[in-house]
Amino acid sequence: MKHAILGAGAVGGLVGTALAHEGDLVMLLVRPRTHNEHPEILRLKRPYDTIEAPVRIATRLAEPVDVLWVAVKSHQLVAALRAVPPGAVITTIVPLLNGIEHVNLLRLRFNHERVVPATILVESERLAPGRIVQRSPFVRLALSMIGEQKLEGVAARLRQAGFSCEFQADEKTMLWSKLAFLAPFALIGTASDKDKQGIFADVAWRARLESAVAEACAVAAADGAVVDREEILAKLQALPATMRSSMQKDVSAGLMPELDAIGGPIIRTGRNYGFEVPETRKLVAEIKQRLNKSH
Repeated sequence: MKHAILGAGAVGGLVGTALAHEGDLVMLLVRPRTHNEHPEILRLKRPYDTIEAPVRIATRLAEPVDVLWVAVKSHQLVAALRAVPPGAVITTIVPLLNGIEHVNLLRLRFNHERVVPATILVESERLAPGRIVQRSPFVRLALSMIGEQKLEGVAARLRQAGFSCEFQADEKTMLWSKLAFLAPFALIGTASDKDKQGIFADVAWRARLESAVAEACAVAAADGAVVDREEILAKLQALPATMRSSMQKDVSAGLMPELDAIGGPIIRTGRNYGFEVPETRKLVAEIKQRLNKSH
């Protein structure tokens, strides 16, 4: 199959390397000014091995593809879509962005049937163009059931590459389950600048994490998702000790974090249903204050 990957960062590079290594054709869509920086061989260092695979590099989608994977940061999405012309022939679009609000934006642009929402849980990092390291021992990919027929073969190849990959019937629950897990961990980790082990070892930060999970779950449930607070806390407890979120790494590196895409939906959706989410609001404010100090 032919794939285009919009966003050649930690997640896009990870997925692209895995698919190319399994024998599919992969094209990375990159910004024109960085085109010459990207090698045509991707290298992915995983906890158990290192794989390499050839890809093509382009700045614009000028040929038909079976799957367009959208793996840019949420605040880069609108600008990045300039690489995909209106008449582009794409069978399926799979967004891997954090948050939930990008799905409607993409469905308005590409029509509902072609967009298959997905979530990915992994700790990966781009060390340099074309050089990715997967730090977590897992890659968990969930895809909306509406894409099962078209993406069954792709899912099988990703499982062969070490991903856990499942199709889920309830899109809303799939998206909120990721956000109710990710947002508290990313917000607490970024505000405290602690890794998972540090958060759980600190009584005050752990209590704030539990409050943030409770708020996210309450908002998700009001929006019609089926989420379990205790299950999410257990999954957070089971994360590798040194795990940090991409938001925390971005802030530490002086890059713009996905603060609005991760904290914003909980605050905005909470407001729509009359929920106060004081812990989430406080964490967002603390991170903004940290960002202002660093600038």
